[in-house]
Amino acid sequence: MKLSFYGADQCVTGSCHCLEVGGKRILVDCGLQQGRDEVDNEALPFAAGRIDFVLITHAHIDHSGRVPMLIKQGFQGRIVTTRLTADLLDIMLMDSAHIQESDAEWKNRKAERSGAPKVEPLYTIEDAQRVREFVTTCEYGQTVPLCEGVTVEFVDAGHLLGSASIIVHATEDGVTKNLVFSGDLGNIKQPIIRDPTYLDGADYVVMESTYGDRNHTEVWSYTDDLAKIIDETIGRGGNVVIPSFAVGRTQELLYFIREIKDAGLVKSNPDFPVYIDSPLAKKATTIFTGDLHGYLDKDALELVQDGTHMFNFTNLRMTETSEESKLLNMDPTPKVIISASGMCDAGRIRHHLKHNLWRKESSVVFVGYQGEGTLGRTLLEGAKSVKLFGEEIAVNAQIVNFKGLSSHADRDHLLAWIQNFKAPKPQHVFVVHGDREVAPFFAQSITNLGFTAHAPQYTEVYDLIADKVLEPGYLPERKTKSAVTGVRTSSAYERLVAVGNMLMESIKRSKGRDNKSLARFADQLRQLLEKWEA
Repeated sequence: MKLSFYGADQCVTGSCHCLEVGGKRILVDCGLQQGRDEVDNEALPFAAGRIDFVLITHAHIDHSGRVPMLIKQGFQGRIVTTRLTADLLDIMLMDSAHIQESDAEWKNRKAERSGAPKVEPLYTIEDAQRVREFVTTCEYGQTVPLCEGVTVEFVDAGHLLGSASIIVHATEDGVTKNLVFSGDLGNIKQPIIRDPTYLDGADYVVMESTYGDRNHTEVWSYTDDLAKIIDETIGRGGNVVIPSFAVGRTQELLYFIREIKDAGLVKSNPDFPVYIDSPLAKKATTIFTGDLHGYLDKDALELVQDGTHMFNFTNLRMTETSEESKLLNMDPTPKVIISASGMCDAGRIRHHLKHNLWRKESSVVFVGYQGEGTLGRTLLEGAKSVKLFGEEIAVNAQIVNFKGLSSHADRDHLLAWIQNFKAPKPQHVFVVHGDREVAPFFAQSITNLGFTAHAPQYTEVYDLIADKVLEPGYLPERKTKSAVTGVRTSSAYERLVAVGNMLMESIKRSKGRDNKSLARFADQLRQLLEKWEA
């Protein structure tokens, strides 16, 4: 019985872990790597056709975004997730596929002019459409027989509609181990969804650590703070541009803005226009108003039962086409524009930033985590200018980091969650889904509480019966941050890093070969390095 770590290992995207039990291989998540976390999205570190099951904790792309590619490369097994996660996956993976196709098309137009080789998208819309064929859904608390010796149960993680922590009961050769995969644990007292479920016992726990080194800023009132930003910006004639994840965060913002309008908190224009400029967000909002039995928190449930539409208010408009999106920047009326992507690395938000970053009247309000190497993080770190669509754009707008609004549990709540495991106390806690400065620190924090814990590295393999590391992993070289001036890492250097990663994988696969072959391989590498350094 083994557990391998194939993503979100001392980084915060690309979640992917593989449990091997009774001859079966079970993936927990298969996410897209983003920003500086990216190793190589095009190459899975395992053979897709040898995976038997995929368990998906929630629909965010950093946990699900490589599932279409998994199928494209030969996966023929079964995907299990909650009912609402499956509904959200239908739209999110289609949107991701559209981005993959658009990015490939843009790169190929450049390649045609430069003579560079053409590229293929990671996967297509057609690939994304196939995912539903493989999906089996369940509800929270339902025991799902997976295969001989393995059952799974999904419980509410409180992070996103349908998000789950997964309990796995696995038996091999008469030995049973209970594993808990936390998924992304939610913040407490969020609108719409419930608080995370606390569990009390497991043999092994794989837990996230996104905010393992800090607590969220105390916010007295989300609506008051957001209303103040909107009021001041619209009062000076600017736009409030909010990069937002289309699923989950956008619906929370609509919930707050409805409260703001109901209370008349924006004095400069009480009926200020709000635009949701994301077809994906529009579709997701429809799901958020569907059959949510068993998913809503108490306050949201009372609203629905009273006949109140959680997200409906005057002067709310949903744009659909790209032409409608472009017209928003030609309209001088001060407005709120909520658009994806949440980290500003793709999508329509980049156009809105191009037209508003240089305006001192406007505000850009970040309402979610910004990963290392993303445009969002660059802006939060104080960039004076950024390059968008080949043009250098000055940053004069007010940049606001709305820290209080987070769908992730902070340090204190993560610690409270793991401290609840007492009967039995875990043999080991694996800390994942945190930056490489954060995950080891949080693992030490857990160790200080009396647990045994560490932060695995990429490709590490752990023997769950012997309770020890079977094969050590490694930390892939990070992508170099894009400089504020627009200077970026060369493609040649990126190719060199990619080949280096391939070399490391080849070395790992060589374990167990005869000594003569290994020595010859080592000598060849040494000669090559000596020639390069000469």
